Amino acid sequence: MDTSIIVLLVILALVALAVIMIYNGIITRKNAVQRAWAGVVTQERQKNKILPELERIVSEHKEFETQVLSDITKLRSGLTQLSDGDINPQGLGDIEKLMKSVSSGIQVTMEAYPDLKTVTPMTNLMKEIAEQQENIGAALRIFNQNVEAFNSGIEVFPNNLVNSMLNKEQLIAVFSDDEASAGFDYKPNF
Repeated sequence: MDTSIIVLLVILALVALAVIMIYNGIITRKNAVQRAWAGVVTQERQKNKILPELERIVSEHKEFETQVLSDITKLRSGLTQLSDGDINPQGLGDIEKLMKSVSSGIQVTMEAYPDLKTVTPMTNLMKEIAEQQENIGAALRIFNQNVEAFNSGIEVFPNNLVNSMLNKEQLIAVFSDDEASAGFDYKPNF
């Protein structure tokens, strides 16, 4: 066999190996994004364990606030619509806004009616809700890191060539909190 043919076959084998590694890397990063999204959904669903108890306590004190009860019901409905298989940062943003509304409504109610603060289950639930929000924040950071790795993985050369020919994956939107970012004066110029 001619040496040039052997060299050509080795080069082709190396190119094929590189394409396979890039292809598998894109798949791996997409799976990491899906796993991270499932983590976010799992953390959000943990709220469903807290909300019935919160609903019960608030309904026992209906004279204090009916709007909070209505918001809790909307929040529970929104949480059941989250899906592990459907990555939806916009829908999650809506749920997070509603959660902030519920939390602030409860805080206002507790300040307006100090005897609610003496209800031990209520203060325990408020602590648990705050802890859940921290867990969700951590899950969202992991999700956004995985989205960044995935998006970079399909945009850089030569991965973009392999993706356009084989994987045909699209960029995934990161979760962003528009309300929180609106409070910043600094806007990066990229």
